[in-house]
Amino acid sequence: MPTQHFRSDNFLGRTSPGYLLKRAHSALIDHLEPVIEARGFTFTQWVVLMYLREGLALSASVLCAQMRHDSGALTRIIDQLEAKGLVQRERSRTDRRSVLLQLTDKGQATVESTIPEVVDQLNSALGAFSRSELAQLMRLLTKLIVIAEAAAPRRSQGAADEAGARAGEAGAPQIRRSASGEHS
Repeated sequence: MPTQHFRSDNFLGRTSPGYLLKRAHSALIDHLEPVIEARGFTFTQWVVLMYLREGLALSASVLCAQMRHDSGALTRIIDQLEAKGLVQRERSRTDRRSVLLQLTDKGQATVESTIPEVVDQLNSALGAFSRSELAQLMRLLTKLIVIAEAAAPRRSQGAADEAGARAGEAGAPQIRRSASGEHS
C-alpha cells in the first residue's frame, strides 16, 4: 500500500500538490507574459508555438488534448497565429480528413528570437534556486507526472499515440503513460 501523505480529517486544499503546482504555474505565467505580450502574442499562443516547434503535436485535436484546452478557443488561437503568418495548416497526405499544423519560417524565426528573452525571465524567476535544487525540482515534477499519468484514466489513445510519436520523431523527451502520454 502506498504511503498515506494526506488524511481527510485534516486535509486543506491550499496545501495540496495540485493547488501549489497551479499557484507556481500561475506565478511563472505572470513572470513570462510581459515578454511574450511585448512580442505581440498571448501566453497560450506562445505555448502553441512551442508545442509545434518541439514537434509535440501534429494537429489541433492533439493540441487540445495536450493543453487541456477548448477546441473552439484553440481553433481561434490557431486562426490568429495563421493570420500572423506564424503557423500553417496542411492536409495530411495519408489521411485527407486530418489537418496538420506546422510553424512557418516566420513562425520558427519568431519563436527562436523570443526564446532568449523567455529564458532570461525563467532564470530570473528561478534565480534563488541552486542548480541542484532546480535539478531536484525538475526530477520530482517529472516523477509526479509519470505517477499521476499512470494512475489517471486513459485519454484518447489516438491523440496520445500521435503526440508521443511526434515527440519521439523530434527527439524530444517524453513522459509516458503505460502506452503513451503527454510531453515532459
